[in-house]
Amino acid sequence: MSEQKSFWDRNAGRYDRFMRKDRAAYEEMYTLIRPVVKAKTVLELATGTGLIAKHIVNAAAHIEATDASAEMIAEAKRDDRSAKLHFSVQDMFCLPYADKSFDVVIVSNALHIVPQPEKALAEIHRVLKEDGVLIAPTFTHAGNSFSGKVKAFFMKLAGFPLHSRWTSEGYLRFLRQNGWSVRKSVVLKASFLLTYAECVKSEGQDVIF
Repeated sequence: MSEQKSFWDRNAGRYDRFMRKDRAAYEEMYTLIRPVVKAKTVLELATGTGLIAKHIVNAAAHIEATDASAEMIAEAKRDDRSAKLHFSVQDMFCLPYADKSFDVVIVSNALHIVPQPEKALAEIHRVLKEDGVLIAPTFTHAGNSFSGKVKAFFMKLAGFPLHSRWTSEGYLRFLRQNGWSVRKSVVLKASFLLTYAECVKSEGQDVIF
């Protein structure tokens, strides 16, 4: 995790500029997320500079927005003007929250860049209420065109920590295999195909922590 953390620390200052090209896809994503978080207590993992949290906080009751990168959190705090939004540095594999603490957990564009995404899902399962919702939009690189695959190749050369290459179908299957029922999915067009997944806990399925 230390190498990955240093990559995001180094790139925190330019992250928002990098994401501008996908603004339209993110606007669609905010529209999908807002009704789900309305008046809910929300945890966001891998918040980065807080782009999602800041765009949906008016709908939520409260958001705990976390990231492993201290530099990303420092950037996020620069223009945080909402009393309902709290940023902190946390490890998504070992969260300091009690079991069943949150109505909604958001982990956006993160599961493909961590070495053990199933371990992160197990920790999310622990802190999410039984009737809670997981929102897990993720770039699904394996479903891209040739040009998209070339972009991914050069990003990896630059040190981008890409651990999992999923198609949209493969990603949804991965979620189902790790304790989740996908109640809604949408593929959004961005620099890389972005698979929006909205999930609830699978009934009768135990998750090993």
